[in-house]
Amino acid sequence: MPLTDTAIRLAKPTGRDYTLKDGGGLALFVGASGAKNWHFRFSWAGKQPRISLGTYPEISLKEARELRDQARALVAKGVDPRISRRQERKAALLAASNTFEAVFRSWRDFKALSLKAGRQSTLSQVDRIFKKDLLPTLGPQSIFEITRADLLEVLRKIERRGAHTTAEKCRTWFNQLFRYAMVEVELQSNPAADLDIVAMPKPRVKHNPFLRMEQLPAFLVKLRHYGGDLNTQLGLRLLLLTGVRTGELRSAVPEQFDLERSLWIVPPENVKQLQEQMRKKNKDCTEIPPYLVPLPRQAVAIVRELLRAKSPAQRYLLPHRSKPRERISENTLNAALKRMGYKDQLTGHGIRATISTALNELGYHKDWVEAQLSHADTNQIRASYNHAEYVEQRRAMMQDWADRLDQWEMQGLQADPQMAPSMQRKRRGGDGPLSPVPAVEPLPIRGGHMEIASAEVVEGEGDETERSPVLTLIARNDQRPQPVLTDIQRERALVLATFESPHNLPLPAFAKLVGKSRHQINRDIQARRLLSLSMGNRGQRIPDWQLDPVRQDFTRAVLARVGDLDSWMLYRALCEPVDALGGLSPLEAVVAGAAREAMHAVLGVLGLLGEPERAVTALRQVV
Repeated sequence: MPLTDTAIRLAKPTGRDYTLKDGGGLALFVGASGAKNWHFRFSWAGKQPRISLGTYPEISLKEARELRDQARALVAKGVDPRISRRQERKAALLAASNTFEAVFRSWRDFKALSLKAGRQSTLSQVDRIFKKDLLPTLGPQSIFEITRADLLEVLRKIERRGAHTTAEKCRTWFNQLFRYAMVEVELQSNPAADLDIVAMPKPRVKHNPFLRMEQLPAFLVKLRHYGGDLNTQLGLRLLLLTGVRTGELRSAVPEQFDLERSLWIVPPENVKQLQEQMRKKNKDCTEIPPYLVPLPRQAVAIVRELLRAKSPAQRYLLPHRSKPRERISENTLNAALKRMGYKDQLTGHGIRATISTALNELGYHKDWVEAQLSHADTNQIRASYNHAEYVEQRRAMMQDWADRLDQWEMQGLQADPQMAPSMQRKRRGGDGPLSPVPAVEPLPIRGGHMEIASAEVVEGEGDETERSPVLTLIARNDQRPQPVLTDIQRERALVLATFESPHNLPLPAFAKLVGKSRHQINRDIQARRLLSLSMGNRGQRIPDWQLDPVRQDFTRAVLARVGDLDSWMLYRALCEPVDALGGLSPLEAVVAGAAREAMHAVLGVLGLLGEPERAVTALRQVV
């Protein structure tokens, strides 16, 4: 007969196990110690397995019967209750351990394998937007409990503040993340599907403002009179002369320029379109040809000037003003344009639109213009080649463009009231004022080919119009009085140049070459078995001559005998030529077999020959 609550409460331990049946496969198991458990027995594949439904009194008789009925319903549907229970437990465990934030971290690390890091990269945008807009709300929730309504709520908040582009990116990332979760953590459905259907309409896109050709003379005059850093002005001129992206200019390093061939060779990892090719085709940067940018004469002159002014610690062509090892800020060029009065009229990226519009209006072939600007090619077959195509055609096109810019700048200077008196100079062989530069007309196209003609400039003796305005600007900069360096500044610059010379290796690089860990190298330095140089927070550098066993043994002998003298003093004593060694440095003399004389010279330079006991010991050690 069915059990009652009273019968269950009165069931006492008897010293052995026994069972009280309720019906329908449900029974109360009473252990020898008095513990009471609910069991459900069912028929499956010719056997009578059983499962536990919990303990009494935690699970009441009524609740036990409900659990039994649920299990019987599963059996009736052909589902093994044991397997169903394991799946439920697994799902509960996954729900507890797989929060939205945990799955996001895993997905983000997976994405990082194919995305480039950087301040403006997709990866940095993912980190920034998730941290600001998504993780505070969704982060603690289980990935299995998040619904489409939850996602829609956070997207609506983003849209209400007008960040429609951010919301669009979030919808894309949501879809990718939940599809990833369906594979990695066995999520059953994707709540982010079809969220674009209810997306708020985006406002009209505002493209980067740009200038028309008739506005360029006035702009070039303002650029010429720009009172800020000269490097910033030259950077803007490089943008105007080449059409590269601001990111490509900011990432430019001296090694990218082949000035003999007037080429700027931009590596594919720095070019937006080539980055997409690398990601989509899963190719390494060595498998994608670089972006070739032909340089007109004016651009070559600017690059030469920037390289001439390069400091020893400088890495980029356009360095940060206060941090020479870093590149200029992403806002530097746009801020300069604003100070020139072009706020909401021109941006660094808008210069590309200015060039594109002007060159197309002048009648140049569209493919040449698109290749120069490294735009995506709609022809998929040609797309992987266009960044290196039409180099010679583009060279002539950009030289003509640079010459036109010179003409427009001189037109602007003639029209500028501040410059008018200086421009009214006599021409060679005449007494009249300088003739105005004629208006630039579109070049004729004959037979599908464009006639390239350099812009002519009216010559004047001693006149700044004899040469390109860019060259005049650079020449004037050369004539400016240079700041006088103090002795301390000169010494500091010399030490920095020595510290960063190629033969002084960073500690990790030296450790890799000798097959040791960085900790082992540090121990050798502390034990005075290696000579290292340090300079503030720039780390340590180790002279590479210590990779040679002979010179390493000699250096160790010196270190062991001279005490705790300054490492820079030891470095100079070992490297600088000594008259007593025939103009050789002690290290060179050691290689030549004159170890005793070399040690004597080092001790003499260090002023230790006046300490006989110390000097004799050192000489005996090296011999």
